[in-house]
Amino acid sequence: MPTDRAVVAKRVDEGEADLEEIAELARAAGYDVVGELTQRRTQDAAYHFGEGKVDELAALVRRTDADAVVVDNEMGPFQTYNIGQKLPEGVDVLDRFTLILEVFGQRAQTRKAQLQVELAELRYELPRAEAKASLAKRDERPGFMGLGEYDESREQDIKNRISRISEELDRIAEKEEKRRSQRRDQGFDLVALAGYTNAGKSTLLRRLASELDVDENEQRHPDLDTTAESEDKLFTTLGTTTRKADTGTREVLLTDTVGFVSDLPHWLVESFKSTLDSVYYADLVLLVVDASEPVEAMREKLVTSHDTLSDRNEAPIVTVFNKADKLNKPEIDRRKRALSALAPAPIVVSGKTGEGVDALRRRVERELPDWERERLLLPVTDEAMSVVSWIHDNGNVHEESYGDEQVTVEFEAPPAVVSKARSKAADVERPTVDADAGGA
Repeated sequence: MPTDRAVVAKRVDEGEADLEEIAELARAAGYDVVGELTQRRTQDAAYHFGEGKVDELAALVRRTDADAVVVDNEMGPFQTYNIGQKLPEGVDVLDRFTLILEVFGQRAQTRKAQLQVELAELRYELPRAEAKASLAKRDERPGFMGLGEYDESREQDIKNRISRISEELDRIAEKEEKRRSQRRDQGFDLVALAGYTNAGKSTLLRRLASELDVDENEQRHPDLDTTAESEDKLFTTLGTTTRKADTGTREVLLTDTVGFVSDLPHWLVESFKSTLDSVYYADLVLLVVDASEPVEAMREKLVTSHDTLSDRNEAPIVTVFNKADKLNKPEIDRRKRALSALAPAPIVVSGKTGEGVDALRRRVERELPDWERERLLLPVTDEAMSVVSWIHDNGNVHEESYGDEQVTVEFEAPPAVVSKARSKAADVERPTVDADAGGA
């Protein structure tokens, strides 16, 4: 099946238009980018670009035989329609957020991800449905501006569907929060990988964690297939992936989440808020940054990431400069100095080669919430040995010594585990002492 060809375009009020990210997004959606066009001017109400620039765009589409035009701006329905009228028949016009939703739709594999994509699509469509109905009523012309027949019930249908999806996502979020609480009770620390898409989070996850996904009944996770390793593509992972990771003395659950993207509107971020809960409720956040990018690009992404995380996140944040294999030491040191205010004491790693990953594991252990230290005395019984085994599974045992009648266990564990261990120890039945034993 031939790949659709796309021309990418962008308008800016001032400065230079950067088409790198929109081109990557288009490729992630499956397009072959065959042309680029930019303009610096204030927005035109009818065409977004100036009309002369739209004529130039149409000529570029004909010359490259493009199937679509992707505009790296948010456009109104009338602007989209007007540009389309200038293009050859059958050429699609997508703005930035339509393209992002298209990519999300292709990547959505789970029920939760599919619901979030549909919710975002409906929130995107709602103001357009309202505008279409309002203008058609005002002008008494169904299909005003070529936008199609309006249906007075469509607006309410969208609102009803948004309400139903939001309720279902809330139920899913409640179940996920219950699972997080159960995992903490079992002694796991929760660590989230956050950052921009294409920063290498999924590659780093594979480097840090075991092959088993804790939510997949010990099935080999699909992103471990060799064809998916180190795939240089935006949104390779849309939903969250959680795996067990051993940092040394503590076991953590490491979650990779959907990557941030520049200039996302509130309605789109809101649609994926339950995915970001994995970050907001973590004990530690690893903010992964592509260190091979220019310093100013890194700075902008760090600022946006911190703004996104500061809304509800209370966990400590450790900045991880990934893709160190693409840089020499002087270049890395220059980035550290330039970004020290936003990224104090970053860990430098390469998810691809494994460089610095052991240092990252040690840093994770230092940054996680402190464990409590406890010393328990238990009788030497089968029931007590079961408790000792449970402590080994859920904490870090420093010393275990046996006497004739009791065992002493000294260990560290999260407060919830220490509390549960005390409760289990208190429930252990002590052997009764027969006062007449040995007196006969």
